[in-house]
Amino acid sequence: MDEESLSRRAAPMTVLVVDDEQSTRELCAAVGGECGMKVQAVGSAEEALELLEQFPVDILLTDLKLPKTSGLDLLKRVRGLYPHTAVLVLTQYGSIESAVEATRLGAVDYVTKPFHVEELKARLERVTRDVELDQENRLLREQLRTRPGFGGLIGMSAKMQRVFKMIERVSQHEYPVLILGESGTGKELVARSIHFSGPRQDKPFVPVDCSSLVPTLIESELFGYVKGAFTGAFNSKQGLLETANTGTLFFDEIGDMPVDMQAKLLRALQEREVKPVGSTERRAINVRVIAATNRDLEQAIHNGQFRQDLYFRLNVVQMKLPPLRERKSDIPLLVASFLEKFCDPQQAPRTISNDAMQRLMAYDWPGNVRELENAIERAVALGSGPIVHVADLPSNLIYPTGDRAPEREELLPLEELERRAILRTLRQTGGDKLATARLLGIGKTTLYRKLKQYHMEHTVQ
Repeated sequence: MDEESLSRRAAPMTVLVVDDEQSTRELCAAVGGECGMKVQAVGSAEEALELLEQFPVDILLTDLKLPKTSGLDLLKRVRGLYPHTAVLVLTQYGSIESAVEATRLGAVDYVTKPFHVEELKARLERVTRDVELDQENRLLREQLRTRPGFGGLIGMSAKMQRVFKMIERVSQHEYPVLILGESGTGKELVARSIHFSGPRQDKPFVPVDCSSLVPTLIESELFGYVKGAFTGAFNSKQGLLETANTGTLFFDEIGDMPVDMQAKLLRALQEREVKPVGSTERRAINVRVIAATNRDLEQAIHNGQFRQDLYFRLNVVQMKLPPLRERKSDIPLLVASFLEKFCDPQQAPRTISNDAMQRLMAYDWPGNVRELENAIERAVALGSGPIVHVADLPSNLIYPTGDRAPEREELLPLEELERRAILRTLRQTGGDKLATARLLGIGKTTLYRKLKQYHMEHTVQ
């Protein structure tokens, strides 16, 4: 399973609004709808409990002052019966004591009435991120309990067995780990396996894609900010280092982090504290750090693109993942796993022909396991019948020597070729951006950046 499959939700976030004032219910429902959520609204705690018995709810947004059963009593019942439902409370101005009590009882946050729409939207979006992270972590823990191996990592080759043994050893300790490997080799899966096999497995695992962070916003994303720190900072926001407190922070593509930010990160890791943007106070943190990169960091240090002191801080234990071309004996296992993953469970299992398998074994896989997964997904999506044949594979596998089906192509700039490839794949997937990113072999963040670059954000809705 790749990291994007883990984060993909099958349905919108569900929100239940509980307030005896119809105008407030309607306003909250409208704000939730603007955030892309599926919202239901009721006027009492009794109605809320009846609905919760029938349908699972991700977020409960409740007023503390309700007829008959109070919001605090509803909170207690929900925390006991539905511990994975996040509770956000509404409280009247001047009743902060009640909000503090609600937080003590397990509410994730509170909003003071009367509230601004943008404030409620910001709180809902923050709670959504926390709920999705919790769901993802619970899913991974369940997979580690029910599936052999390490969180979806597959391989019987000697090189992968060495990787598994290393994961077993380092997962039981707290020191930093630096994972090296080409793009698509499964660096984030290794990081997740280390976390979910270790003593912090019940704590947050927070991935940070350093290559996708906007340079001007990196500091506020990592360290957070306080209300009024800059234009648009209407509310304080917790940074990723604090979000990962007591858990694991995974820096993916750490080699892409700007040098000036590397110095600030090093200080935070050394002193185990962060200072949010605009604040004069420092906050203690306790995180385990795992970093990964496909770059040669020693060469980057030589070129002045990476700090040597940060490299020493991160490189306490180093793991190097083998590319797929160096463990081709694992390809049949991987193919079987991907066929099971992408095939309709209501239909007969699919297999692969000997000729198609030979093509897969002969190819060098520059995109590694991610490219193989994309190839199998494409073959399942576009093929027919219970057997995957050579004709179902991508063209670069059908014509392995570099020959192509005869056709005349105009000479185009690389950017135009890229734009057309994205557009063609979007149309193939009916506008599904996550499926498009997987088929193209790129991350969803990269795809969104490319769509914005080519002014294609609203293509094939």
